[in-house]
Order: sequence, then structure tokens, then C-alpha cells
Amino acid sequence: MTNIHPTAVIEDGAQIAASAKIGPLCWISSRAKIGENVQLLGRVTVMGDTTIGEGTIVFPGAVLGGGPQDHGNEFKEEAKLIIGKRNIIRENVTMHAGTPKEHFTTTVGDDGMFMINSHIAHDCVVGNGVIMTNNAVIGGHVRLGDGVILGGNSAVHQFCRIGRKAMVGGLSGVDRDVIPFGIVTGDRGKLRGLNVIGLKRSGYDEHTVKSISRAFMFLFKGKEGTFDERLEQAKEKFKDNEMVMEQLKFITEGLEGRRKIMMAD
Repeated sequence: MTNIHPTAVIEDGAQIAASAKIGPLCWISSRAKIGENVQLLGRVTVMGDTTIGEGTIVFPGAVLGGGPQDHGNEFKEEAKLIIGKRNIIRENVTMHAGTPKEHFTTTVGDDGMFMINSHIAHDCVVGNGVIMTNNAVIGGHVRLGDGVILGGNSAVHQFCRIGRKAMVGGLSGVDRDVIPFGIVTGDRGKLRGLNVIGLKRSGYDEHTVKSISRAFMFLFKGKEGTFDERLEQAKEKFKDNEMVMEQLKFITEGLEGRRKIMMAD
């Protein structure tokens, strides 16, 4: 294959699309699957059963599909990492394969950007269009919804869920679930409100954004009754608003699973 640099090490059995480009000093395992128009720019390590979707670009120093940093489950033959299409994976990014706890699989969606030194741990599910800024890290079993943005040097505790189009500020630590469209800041992250700018940039009109904001104020800032009571009232009060109902479903599922929901500061 003319697109493979002579210094690259390709183990027998690796499946590499004819249009993929493998740069100098890359190492690709025998079970790797490299899609059409993928570019590994150089010194990229692809370990184990790792799939990289078409159009993804991987920068030097990235290590993909390594064993989980989970004591007792570090190296399992069945472990997988599945990376979607058109992602940009920058220098020194690490993404780990899964463990038996989650069917051995870590999954990354399409059209994401993973900046320098960001880390995706074992058994995570990362949605489409996610941005992880420099040094952002997520622990095992984390769920990131579509369009989530993690600021630089932020950290998400294992098993946390971050809902669709939520934003976590730089240097923030997240130790509980974040509602869809929420915005979190602070060294020990607090829910400060809604990601209004992000929603507007995504094309949501002023009326939609204001209606979500009213629901947020009712649920998280309301003075009448308990949070659980307001939650039940909101399900009826905002039943015609799909985006609010998405938030309420996220919260309800978390509470039913005995999860901690990040509350407004």
C-alpha cells in the first residue's frame, strides 16, 4: 500500500482501507480496523481491537485502544474501542478499551474534537460532536451526550452522565450528573444555569431558549415545595416542550438509578 510509510509497523491481520494514510513510526495491531480516508499522521499507536471510522485524523503521540486502567481488568482479549467518523484526535490523546462491566466496549461517536492530552477511560460512551479541550479527562463508565463541551483541564468522575449540549468550564471537577443544556463552572463544579450561548449557536430561536430558561428557574430556583414536588409539577407544566421534557427524563432516570444530580448553585 503506497499510503503506508515504510517505518510504520503493521501487524498481520490489520484491516486498513486503501484510502487510509499511515504516517511514519505508527504501530497498528493485528485486530485494528482503519476506515476510508483515515489519517494517522505519525507515531500513532493503535492497540487491540480498535475501529477508527472514516475521515478521522489522528495526530502524533495518540494511543488508542490500550488496556483499561481498571485493576484486574487491564488487558482482556475481548476489549474493544470503537471510534466513529470524521473525528479530530490531537496529540497525545488516550482512549482506552472496555471491560466486562460494559460488554468490553468503549464507544466514541462522530464529528468530535479531542484536543491535546485529553483522555477517555474504559467503558465510556461519548456522543456525536463532542469537544474535549486540552487536558480534559473522563473516568470510566462516563456518558457524554451529543454536543457536550469539556473545558481545558476539567475532570469528570467515573459513572457520571453529562447531558446533551451541556458545557463544563475549564478547571472544573464534575462528580455528579449534569442536565442537558446545563453549564457548569467552579473547581468543584456547580450548575450555574443553562448553556444559552451554545443553544443559540446551535440554531435554537429566542423563544425556545427563553422557555427552557423559565423551566430551569421553576425547577431549580423555585421556592414552593421540594425539588421532587417541582419535578412532578414540571412534567405537566412543560409537557409540550420537548427540550424541557428531555431534561426531566434525564433527571428522573438518574434519580431512579439512585444517582446524584448536580443542583443549581
